[in-house]
Amino acid sequence: MKLFRMAAVLAVLAGPAYAQMPNINLLQEGPGKTPEEKAAEAERDKAYKETLKKIPDSKASNDPWGGMRSDPPKQPAAPKASAATGAPKKKAGTTAN
Repeated sequence: MKLFRMAAVLAVLAGPAYAQMPNINLLQEGPGKTPEEKAAEAERDKAYKETLKKIPDSKASNDPWGGMRSDPPKQPAAPKASAATGAPKKKAGTTAN
């Protein structure tokens, strides 16, 4: 009975692993293309490549909100001279050691 249970557990666990196995094609050679089909495919590829050459290169802006702004972005204000050169002020309520 234990052997039957173990076999059932292994069969259940092997199911998902079997589903992940690669699909192997045993028929390597299938029906080939006729010369007319090869010529038609070559003509389609040529027409496709010529069409791609006709498309101009676009230089899109990286600013998605560029059309929404009415004026250019403002430059940041320069820091005040007194704050940059002055000594650091003490905060109210603090004591110095």
